[in-house]
Amino acid sequence: MLQLHDTATGEVRPLELRDEGRVSMYVCGPTVYDLPHLGHGRFTLVFDVLRRHLIASGLAVTYASNITDIDDKIIEKAAAEGRSESAVAAEFEAAWWEAMDRLNVLRPDEIPHATAFVGDMVAMIAELLDRRLAYATSDGVYLDTSQVDGYGLLAGQPLDSLRAGARVEGNDEKRSPLDFALWKTAKPGEPVWPAPFGDGRPGWHTECVVMSLDLLGEGFDLHGGGLDLKFPHHENERAQAVALGRRFARHWAHNGWVMVEGEKMSKSLGNFTSLTDLLAKADGRAYRLLVLRSHYRAPIEVTADTIADAERGLARLDSLARRMELTSPVGPVVLHGDDTLDPSAVDRYLAFMDDDLQTPQALGLVFELIGETNSALDADDADRASVLGPTVVALAAAMGLTVDAAIDEIDDETLALAGERDTARAEKDFARSDEIRDQLQAAGWVVEDTPEGTALRR
Repeated sequence: MLQLHDTATGEVRPLELRDEGRVSMYVCGPTVYDLPHLGHGRFTLVFDVLRRHLIASGLAVTYASNITDIDDKIIEKAAAEGRSESAVAAEFEAAWWEAMDRLNVLRPDEIPHATAFVGDMVAMIAELLDRRLAYATSDGVYLDTSQVDGYGLLAGQPLDSLRAGARVEGNDEKRSPLDFALWKTAKPGEPVWPAPFGDGRPGWHTECVVMSLDLLGEGFDLHGGGLDLKFPHHENERAQAVALGRRFARHWAHNGWVMVEGEKMSKSLGNFTSLTDLLAKADGRAYRLLVLRSHYRAPIEVTADTIADAERGLARLDSLARRMELTSPVGPVVLHGDDTLDPSAVDRYLAFMDDDLQTPQALGLVFELIGETNSALDADDADRASVLGPTVVALAAAMGLTVDAAIDEIDDETLALAGERDTARAEKDFARSDEIRDQLQAAGWVVEDTPEGTALRR
């Protein structure tokens, strides 16, 4: 049984399912006003790996993840660029899915868009008002958090501490700094939806509680997202359900930060790097492998060096696949009950993953098996290699890590550039070496440094 850290309890505990053999997951998706960043890439990979593991274990999974297609940031960008909010959202949603495809992230089973659920949000807010759990002000409708039992559970801090650190919004009509907007009163030039309590638009915290309960039902199994969403976003989602007496998520999971040069990735720190830019320069599989190398709750460091090191790891995986002419299966892998694979290796892999998703150990096992498979091939032990090789590929695929067994034809001009780069490296002319590497990458080649020199592949 999967043991997973629960943010609500602060402990690793069993993922207890509402329905036997079935898992219902909701993971907060992007607000589509800009290109996806590295943090987006990490959380989607973490929960993609979790989803794949549940499937590999023989469970049926319903995975929902939303698109926030109306928000202050979308409105601001549309106004600045003189176009509609829907046009902005459509552009960056397309960029989002392009990046997800490059990362080999499985598409969600349900992809709710906030604008499609506004009517349900209005109904929920009206109920909160009728039950005097929310109140109206001149700029919208707010939830009265003082009436929510256990408010602040996910933050893990005393309420006084949360009040002291609450974001000041400049609204003297709020009863508490912790109260948050369910609905925002219409402003000139902004999108507007009708509501009995005044035309306007929903607050960000309102959409996911409505969509998750509508699509997955009460007491769904798991709600996940990045650590930055734990408080206030996820806590405020939970608060609305609790206020109405509806059971919300049974288990909460959050992944750790992305670090760039030792600091948490943030636009405000000036170290923001788009995922789109990374994927234009590196193999998307390298970012997945980098994410797998760290436990999902630990921070990861994303630099040119860590990505290059991940690509070297990929080269070992791909080399074995080429040597044995192995290809990855299409779609999620079900390991449970597959008797064509090495049973000991599968059991070890599943044990690592069931232990709070210990991907570093699971990945280490895959590379251990690569070494064993190559040793079996060198010893002409074809029977052993014929079991181990497919096991390597299956376990990697269970984490969404595919192999590239294709051998690309390299033209003479490119080969000459690679040779020139090797000469530059031998002469310690690293500036020229880096210049040639950038030139080769711009031409679509993945550049790997091996003991034999520069290796190239698409």
